Amino acid sequence: MTDPTGGPPTATAGRASVAAMGGTRRMPAPDPIATDYLLLALRLDQRIPGLVDGYFGPAALKAQVDMEQLRAPSRLRDDARALRDRLAVEVAEPDRRAWLDAQSVALEAHAAAVAGDPLPYEEHVARCMGFAPLRRPDTDFERARAVIDEVLPGDAPLSDRLDAWDRDLEIAVDRLPAVIDWLVARFRARAARDFGLPDGEDLRVNLVTGQPWSGYNWFDGGRRSRVDINTDLPIRVPDLVHVVTRETYPGHHLEHAWKEAELVDRRGLLEASILLINTPECPVSEGLADLGASFAVPPHELVDLLAEAFDRAALPIAADHAASRAIAERVAILAPARRALAAIRGNAAFLRHADGRSRVEVLDYLRDVGGYAPAVATKRLEFIEHPLWRTYVFVYAEGEALLRRWVEAVPREDQVARFGRLLHEQVTPGRLLAAPD
Repeated sequence: MTDPTGGPPTATAGRASVAAMGGTRRMPAPDPIATDYLLLALRLDQRIPGLVDGYFGPAALKAQVDMEQLRAPSRLRDDARALRDRLAVEVAEPDRRAWLDAQSVALEAHAAAVAGDPLPYEEHVARCMGFAPLRRPDTDFERARAVIDEVLPGDAPLSDRLDAWDRDLEIAVDRLPAVIDWLVARFRARAARDFGLPDGEDLRVNLVTGQPWSGYNWFDGGRRSRVDINTDLPIRVPDLVHVVTRETYPGHHLEHAWKEAELVDRRGLLEASILLINTPECPVSEGLADLGASFAVPPHELVDLLAEAFDRAALPIAADHAASRAIAERVAILAPARRALAAIRGNAAFLRHADGRSRVEVLDYLRDVGGYAPAVATKRLEFIEHPLWRTYVFVYAEGEALLRRWVEAVPREDQVARFGRLLHEQVTPGRLLAAPD
């Protein structure tokens, strides 16, 4: 998922569609640990709608939960604790055991909150993410603003200058499908070369409205994804490039398709047949999706790609080739600074939910320190205040930083292969933080 203004997926109420609930697929029988993990997650989803982001596991387990009476939240918390206690005895493989343990810690925190015994916001976030996100100093955002000031000088507020700059990069909605098709084909070919594609993978892209995010990948199983792109706010060329890499190749679609093929179908690890919001798998998945953009479009190719995208989107700036390339070069310079500014959403969430700051104060912070236009700041805050996304907001910048450190711990020539491991393995934030392996 991509968060607001450059962000997540498109809409279909509840990612776990009926068509994806196991269907008639043949799959290995889950072991007792995987069975109980799936049942726990499905039961919690009845208490926290949206916790299950996708399910393509055994249909019989979903049917069993659907027919049960709702399980008491206190019982669900006990179930999570009991599952963790069994892992040391029943799961021999260390990475699998660590992954299940981290996920179960998050599910126990969710169950406690539903039972009326919530943890303080920052502790709840740490258990759900598998690590403790830190507040970033405002000096980080000041440095990013200084870069933007240099590229876009002027006396107007930064948000006004960025807004004026962005208007020249907006794609008309009727041009979006053609540009998206071109980008998907390009990124798919690059991913096939660098990471391979599992047999039968496929996706379709839709345009939607009325969502708190900018893009979303709904993985239905069978190597298939539905990708939604939200047009509530104008879509700029650089944002579209990023959201397409995030949600398709080598981002969410490729990750889910490969993990289904490798973990579920080949190794029989049925716990991987459910995708859960606000658990440690999320910063890994979202970090992978953000970091993947640098593999889909290496920095030395970005200017050429942007210039061609301007032309395919029929932007007026594309009429003058030299001017178009000059703008693309400035976009490439601005991109890291704007990504750095986007990390302010974590600070804003702490202000709102941990410090108790008012909506007005947080909006002012997003505008004054983050440089967001009023409409964009409001969309960001909508995401931050959403019952599900108020925790999820940390998965983006923090997830990318976590994965980037791990991938860049090896020589440049080995980084494609190292990133490829993230598409196939059960990885936790704790493992990535501990030491490169």
